[in-house]
Amino acid sequence: MKPFIYGRRHKIHIINLQETIRGLFQACHFVRQLASTGAQILFLGTKKQIRAVVEREAQRCGMPAITERWIGGTLTNFSTVRERLKRLQELETMEGDGSLEKFKKRDQSMMRREMRKIRRNLEGVRDLRGIPGAIVVVDPRREEITIREATRMNVPVVCILDTDCDPTQVDIAIPGNDDAMSSVQILLSRLTDAVLEGRANMDESAAAAAAKQAEEDVRAREVPGRRSSAGPGGPRRGGGRRGEGGPGGRGGRRGPGAPAGTGGAGRFDRMTGSAESVSFGRESDETTPPPASPAGEASPPQPEAEGEKSS
Repeated sequence: MKPFIYGRRHKIHIINLQETIRGLFQACHFVRQLASTGAQILFLGTKKQIRAVVEREAQRCGMPAITERWIGGTLTNFSTVRERLKRLQELETMEGDGSLEKFKKRDQSMMRREMRKIRRNLEGVRDLRGIPGAIVVVDPRREEITIREATRMNVPVVCILDTDCDPTQVDIAIPGNDDAMSSVQILLSRLTDAVLEGRANMDESAAAAAAKQAEEDVRAREVPGRRSSAGPGGPRRGGGRRGEGGPGGRGGRRGPGAPAGTGGAGRFDRMTGSAESVSFGRESDETTPPPASPAGEASPPQPEAEGEKSS
């Protein structure tokens, strides 16, 4: 942040306003051009004092916003987010037509709790068609997971950052006080005005093409090889690594006495060091013969049975 700092007074760094204006000009030009193509811009600000500002400015320009907390995998695992939003729509439909009342009281309470939880975490991205064209982040130090996911998914990031942040992790940096509601309000209002100007110059064909491209974006699809996908050995569940021939899931670790690569080993008690039940894999009726000794070497003497011992 040294290029963005004007000086230091009473152990407080003073931000150079010329750099703030330069960064704001670049960010406004970028979001204006992006909004004119029909792409969506995600606003993110989870600090308690700026939640209302971020939500209000996002609603003013008709863009999605996240103000509660960033759910890990919102970009890298967007297919799961879509499934949860479909589940929310299903629950709301059941509540609207009265079919939710047919369930037991306990099931109704669980469904309503699930609905409240999904609304609290994903209400802001309900209208998000796919991977956003860009993300406007307030305080990237607090939203470190978001910056990592955006970098991985190749999504441009516009940040309002303070002197305690790293500007090299973002694409466009707007230095400013990210803790004060007034400064965030001024900067976000300028970005929102730029988005509205870009959308005013957008035609319907560009909007339809952008919506179709967002829905068909390969980055929003489920990546094969994740734990939710069924692999060659069946679906993986939490609870232990899978052996060479055994299934994944609970009890995947080998218990004492179990051969390597046999897979499941029952439940293992770490306190006593013993397992309640141990699985040894496939049971074979045939006894495995001992390995043959190499040629030229005499086999080791076998111990005599008690009945064959000479008196």
